[in-house]
Amino acid sequence: MGAKVAVIYYSATGNVHALAEAVAEGALEAGAEVRLRRVPELAPDAAIDANPAWRAHIQANSHVEVATHDDLTWADAYAFGSPTRFGNVAAQLKQFIDTTGGLWAAGRLADKAATAFTSAANAQGGNESTLLALYNTFYHWGAFIVPPGYTDPAIHAARGNPYGAGHPGTDGAPSVATLAAARYQGKRLATVAARLRESVLSLS
Repeated sequence: MGAKVAVIYYSATGNVHALAEAVAEGALEAGAEVRLRRVPELAPDAAIDANPAWRAHIQANSHVEVATHDDLTWADAYAFGSPTRFGNVAAQLKQFIDTTGGLWAAGRLADKAATAFTSAANAQGGNESTLLALYNTFYHWGAFIVPPGYTDPAIHAARGNPYGAGHPGTDGAPSVATLAAARYQGKRLATVAARLRESVLSLS
């Protein structure tokens, strides 16, 4: 039986959304059951309407279900995605993370596989620090971090980020190579999560 993978993300204009879909596709290829979930938008309408691409993305993807705590407790593995905000996690995703204290205190987020993906405005805009910031959360949860590393040629083809899929927004939409790396990351996460669950079950 495949793993249960929750892909939870925030995307303003669509780049992280595209990565999230690729991660979900990879997990599905590995036989996982997948929930693709977005977190709620917190920005005021005035800010959103000032950027037509932002408003268009919200309207085009309103069908994507909103993440809940049930998605976290259901999953064997997590993939979190966020655009970079000054080298850190976007407030929208961080707000969702900050509501999980009760689950964390009850140990319901521990011993699960986790990975992350991101997009910054440019190649040196904080992609790696945003991924590391998300991994700090996973350390506190007691999750097992599953980075892509350099375990597949797809990582090298997408500029070689071993921490997780990252995209410079100034390049436009994520490239075929970047989406392939994100897809591989989702497949790797689901594969490791399934093995981890089998190991835990064999010990029980």
